[in-house]
Amino acid sequence: MNDKDKKTTSDNEVLDGSDQFAVRQAKLNGLCDSGNDPFAANWEQSHVSKEAIELLGEDEETGSDVSVAGRIVAFRLMGKAAFLKLLDRQGKIQAYVRRDEIGDDEYAAFKKLDLGDFIGVRGPLFRTKTGEVTVRAKEYRLVSKSLRPLPEKWHGLSDNDQIYRQRYLDLVVNEESRERFKSRSRIIREIREFMWERDFIEVETPMLQSVSGGAAARPFRTHFNALDCDFNLRIALELHLKRMLVGGFDRVFEVGRVFRNEGLSRRHNPEFTMLEAYQAYSDYRGMMELTRSLIQQVAERALGSLQVERPEGEVIDLSGNWREAKYKDLIIDAVGIDDWFELPKAEKLKKTKAMGIEVDPELEDFEVTNDVFEKVIEHTLVQPTFVTHIPKELCPLAKITQSDPSTIDVFELCINGQEIAPAYSEQNNPAVQRESFLKQVGEETQELDEDFLLALEHGMPPAGGMGMGIDRLVIFLTKAANIRDTILFPTLRPL
Repeated sequence: MNDKDKKTTSDNEVLDGSDQFAVRQAKLNGLCDSGNDPFAANWEQSHVSKEAIELLGEDEETGSDVSVAGRIVAFRLMGKAAFLKLLDRQGKIQAYVRRDEIGDDEYAAFKKLDLGDFIGVRGPLFRTKTGEVTVRAKEYRLVSKSLRPLPEKWHGLSDNDQIYRQRYLDLVVNEESRERFKSRSRIIREIREFMWERDFIEVETPMLQSVSGGAAARPFRTHFNALDCDFNLRIALELHLKRMLVGGFDRVFEVGRVFRNEGLSRRHNPEFTMLEAYQAYSDYRGMMELTRSLIQQVAERALGSLQVERPEGEVIDLSGNWREAKYKDLIIDAVGIDDWFELPKAEKLKKTKAMGIEVDPELEDFEVTNDVFEKVIEHTLVQPTFVTHIPKELCPLAKITQSDPSTIDVFELCINGQEIAPAYSEQNNPAVQRESFLKQVGEETQELDEDFLLALEHGMPPAGGMGMGIDRLVIFLTKAANIRDTILFPTLRPL
């Protein structure tokens, strides 16, 4: 809004934030003193903005009234009349208020409204000279007073931290952000629709767990007072969903929050959303078809396209079959050494140093190789790529590849330069599973879940399992720059 606009809006918009609060508080007090309730219990809406706009069609004016409501996000006074824009859940609609339509006293009170106030408006629709569908107000009512002003130039703020802390303001003034979270909701809805269409049952598993399992990650710990013992917030959904397979539920999935007490980055938030799905009598190749079909259907139905343009301009093509590449082949191509996997760790560290890759010399041998994958290869996998047959040390929950006992029957789906979804041929041999768990060492080892092993000993059918990071899926489908842009209220340090 420019300086000229400020002079034509309600009378306190030229003041700074603290002064506006005082002026608005005085207006609130005046309303209360006069017996008017500025915080109404309700307002009966007949239409939201989009419905009302579509109702008019090509007609000049409707014969019946509509009733709309929303937050005032634009306000232009012109003496005896005013135009304002109301924002509701579907968008914006314009209202036109005239003194001779609502009366002198009502119009005098109307002029004291502020940007940010919620009002209801009732009246017929018409089209202005510029073609904009507008409600001609016969009646209005203040239903909630805003005591603090909205930011004028949210896009101009350099403090992203404020956007994340005050997401409610971001959603009011930033249409791109508002549309992204609508898209996120549609994406999750379509994921569920896809799984239901495939005859999967949606279940809910515990967030508080006595033993963390299903991933190598550091958990958040808490003390359960009633039981006088420590519990963890779950780091994965996997082990309880596999218990469902043991119990005879052949196709199960869950969309749930997962928590990992680790670092923050543009791709990592300690609280995030996962889809995990398990299908009996399938394997990692069955999960490959399921994952590809899922993402294609979600993109088509939620966004209307299988072509997703990156901010850099490259188009990600989700159509057709997707590339498959073995992990070992990608590593050998990146380092240029055919016998890389036979080299001792010291030789690998020399090579990574020569390549300019910073690698912690304390890492295990397989972790040095995985550092090469994560730092050199992963970000180049922009088009959908199933990276298959990763080293067995990276996941103890998958079946060993029969043709190569150093790898497991796994894929990691990479799109947009990051991992979106890993999937396995699930290990269902309790003896092999126990041995794999026991071999894990170090701070990030999975805890030994004896109850899960007991469940396996009762028999689990062969199965394929897949986990998908919903936030990362939303990042590339909505062209977000940061995982925090896809989470309504991301984790932040308290002020």
